[in-house]
Amino acid sequence: MRTVKVYQEAWPLHTPFVIARGTRSEAVVVVVELEEEGVKGVGECTPYPRYGESEASVLAQITTVLSQLERGMTRAELQQALPPGAARNAIDSALWDLEARLKHTTISALNAVELPEMVTTAQTVTIAAPEQMAASAALLWEKGARLLKVKLDDRLITERMVAIRAAVPEAILIVDANESWRSDGLAARCQLLADLNVAMLEQPLPAGDDGALANFIHPLPICADESCHTRSSLPALVGRYEMINVKLDKTGGLTEALMLAQAARQQGFDVMLGCMLCTSRAIAAALPLAARVRFADLDGPTWLAVDVEPALHFATGKLYP
Repeated sequence: MRTVKVYQEAWPLHTPFVIARGTRSEAVVVVVELEEEGVKGVGECTPYPRYGESEASVLAQITTVLSQLERGMTRAELQQALPPGAARNAIDSALWDLEARLKHTTISALNAVELPEMVTTAQTVTIAAPEQMAASAALLWEKGARLLKVKLDDRLITERMVAIRAAVPEAILIVDANESWRSDGLAARCQLLADLNVAMLEQPLPAGDDGALANFIHPLPICADESCHTRSSLPALVGRYEMINVKLDKTGGLTEALMLAQAARQQGFDVMLGCMLCTSRAIAAALPLAARVRFADLDGPTWLAVDVEPALHFATGKLYP
C-alpha cells in the first residue's frame, strides 16, 4: 500500500506579479506526496482560475482518486481517471518522482533525456508604466538575462515596447498579451512588434477568438497558450499558430506533456515550455521537456520570496538542472 498526503501551501512573492488578467502577491500550490517502500515522491500543481480551478476544486478532484492511489494507481490509469488540469498534474508529477526515486535515477533519465548543464529561461517583465518596464528590462539584462518575456495588456503597447527595446537593444524579446487583445488592430500591433525585432507573440486573442487568426498574415510567429492544453487542441491550431506553449498544469502532467510536444513537432509547430507561479518542485517535473524547446519560460520560482528546499539552482535568466 502507498501512503498519500495532499495539502496546499502559499508562497509569498518578493514583487507583485502583474499581467493583463490581474495581480498576484503569492503562489498558492497543491502538493501530493506518495510514499512507497519508505521512498517519497512529490508533485505540485498551481490551480488556475482562468481554467475554472481553485485550491478547493483541485483538492476535491484529487480526493476522488485517493483510494486508487493508495492501491497503486499507475500513470496510465490516472490519465483515464482524471481530466487534464492541475489536479492530474500534481499526481502525475508525484508518480514520476516516486518511480525515479525508487529506481535511484532521475525523471529525465527515465525518459532517456540528457539535460544540458544550463537552460536559458525567459525572465518576465510584468505590466507597469513604460519607464518602469524599461528599467526592469535593463536591470534583468545587467544581471545576465538574455531572453525577456514582456507581459502586456491592451494599453500603451507602443510606448511600453519602444521604451523596452531602447533599454535592451540586444535582448531576445517575446511578448505575452494573455488574451487581452482583439482582432481589430492586431495587424498593426504585430507589425510594430516585428519592427522592434520581437521574436514571438503569445496568445494575443481570447482562446474563443482563434478563428480571426485563420488566413491572418503576420510578420512574426504567434504562440498558443490558453488555446492549447493537450494533443486534442492541435487540429484547431493548424494555420493559426506557429508555436505552442506546453505547461504541465494544462496538460495534466508530464505524461501528456511529452506526447503533446512530440505530436506538435510532428505537425510542424515549434514548442515552448512554460510554467505557472510555482516552486522548484513544479519545474523539476518539467525538466525532461527543457532540452528540446524553442523557448523555455521557467522563471516561476524566481518570483518567490523563498523557494522550497531543496531548490533548483537559478541565476538571472539561467537554470542549472
